Parts: sequence; structure tokens; C-alpha cells
Amino acid sequence: MRLPLPGALAHPSLRTLPIIAAPLFIVSVPKLVIAQCTAGVVGSVPALNARPAAQLADWLAEITESLAAHNRAHPLAPAAPFAVNQIVHKTNDRLDADLAIATRFKVPITISSLGARAEVNAAAHSYGGVVLHDVINATHARKAIEKGADGLVAVCAGAGGHAGAKSPFALLQEIRAWFAGPVALSGAIANGRAVLAARAAGADFAYIGSAFIATHEARASEAYKAAVVAGSSDDIVSSALFTGISGNYLRPSIVAAGLDPDKLPAAAPPSSSPFGSDAAGAKTRAWKDIWGCGQGIGAVDSVVSTHDLVARLRREYAVALAEVRAYD
Repeated sequence: MRLPLPGALAHPSLRTLPIIAAPLFIVSVPKLVIAQCTAGVVGSVPALNARPAAQLADWLAEITESLAAHNRAHPLAPAAPFAVNQIVHKTNDRLDADLAIATRFKVPITISSLGARAEVNAAAHSYGGVVLHDVINATHARKAIEKGADGLVAVCAGAGGHAGAKSPFALLQEIRAWFAGPVALSGAIANGRAVLAARAAGADFAYIGSAFIATHEARASEAYKAAVVAGSSDDIVSSALFTGISGNYLRPSIVAAGLDPDKLPAAAPPSSSPFGSDAAGAKTRAWKDIWGCGQGIGAVDSVVSTHDLVARLRREYAVALAEVRAYD
């Protein structure tokens, strides 16, 4: 039996469209987060996108003030909550400072990645926040919950950026065998039918990233957005070269960097950082030059506003749900 969703995850808007927009390195900015939340889905941003580090406080002030203004103007349709992604990797020397800022602003949802640490969970819990930790296997999932995370993001095959290798059916069934708390599913989800499939497979939320790259509010180059629109799952290349951790990237960006996507070295040097390495050469940087992307982009056929994208997902989800109910 599932446990009740805690804190901000129980927001009314998420009952009708259970989507968490994934934090996109470089791409996610306040403008995108605000648009996502006011459209009715959880918007998120990596703390590391705010550079210099002091900018994070400005960003969180902008997000919280904008959402409060929206809620005053639309009391019957309040904005969904927002999330901040904290990278817990040992090379992130900003973590403590970023956590302090997030705590000051009482960020509703924290998404932790690349390592589970009890103090991250404690910081969020100190003001009633909720923590989701992203995992690629059941072993990591158990460790995250043991250290105090409230829920999980199951990052499966086909996800953009640092992706897992497991089938969502395999990972979700292994997690649900022992965990009844909140779970979001990540991996090639880009239309409403896939959102419903995630729910049917055992997730509480669909975790969608790559589709939001091709929105007007995203901080992505026009070439990046165009590659998402033109691409399909055949254009996604998996490699550990660029950051030392296996990730999924757009083939055209690898070609543009002067590399052969079919003949990439197996891995980056041991000293590489997952936040953007120059492993492939000093002039080639992960995320900025080599574009992270998931396999679900075949559902993206144009660059649109975030509100239009969410509206499409909402329509598709409703149609899929009606079709499934008609089977009875």
C-alpha cells in the first residue's frame, strides 16, 4: 500500500498532472522554473546553474516572489511547488553554501544527485521540505532512504544527461518491493501517454527533462533547441567520455565538436568532474558544447512555450487515461 505523498508533493495541481520537470544543467533558469510551476508542474533548477554562487539567492528570491504573485492573482489555480537540485558529489565545493541559501528560502523540494548525504536531508527537513534522491539501481535507492531521503527519482535507460541503464519496469518493481513512498520515473518520457505509463508501472510522478529544452524559456542555444526538434532516439549517444559518468548526449553536438560519435574513447580521465569536464579537449565542454539529451525527443516537433508544452502533456494524459478506462 502506498504512503500518502509528503509535503509539497501533495500539491493539488500534481493530482491532475503528475509531472516533475527535471533540473537541466545550464538550461534551467528562473524564467523556465516559473513557467513550469505556473503551468501546473513542479519546476526545478540545479543550484550550480547560478554562477557566481551568490546569484543563487537572487534566483530563489525571483522564483518565490513570482510564484507568490501568481498565487495572489490566481487563488483558484495556484502554482505548483518548485525544486532545487543539489549535487552531492565530492568535487562540489559549493554544496554547504548552496544548502544554506536553499534553507533560508525554504525550498519546497530538494532533488539530490551523485551521492546521498544525511545532512542534505536534515537541512530540508528542518523547515518541512521534502527530499527526492535520484538513483540508477535498487542498492543506491536503499542507501538514500536509509540516510533520510523522503523519496526517489528512478533514473532509467533513455534518460538525458547522467542516465541509468536499467529498464524502468525492472527498477520500479525492485524499488516497490520494499518502498511505499514517493517515486518519480525518469527515462524518455515526453508525452502524456508516457506519463500515464509511468504511473501504471508504479511511479507517482513522471520526471521530464529533454522536452523542456525546446521551449522559449529554456537557456539553450537555438542550435541546441533545433537539434532536439529534429532528433529522435537514433540521435542519442551514450558515453562516459565527457564527465567520467555515463550520460546521454545529442549526436550532432558531438560531431560539431570534431569527434566521431561511433568511435569515442570509453571513459574520461579519473580527475574529471561531472559538472563539465574538458576530457575531450580543452575547447569541448560537456553540457555547454556536448548537449545532454534523452531518447524521448521524437515526441518534440517544434519549439514552443512552456505553457503550451504542459498543455499538450495535459491533453495527451487525459486522452490516454480515457482510452485505458474504456478498456473496462
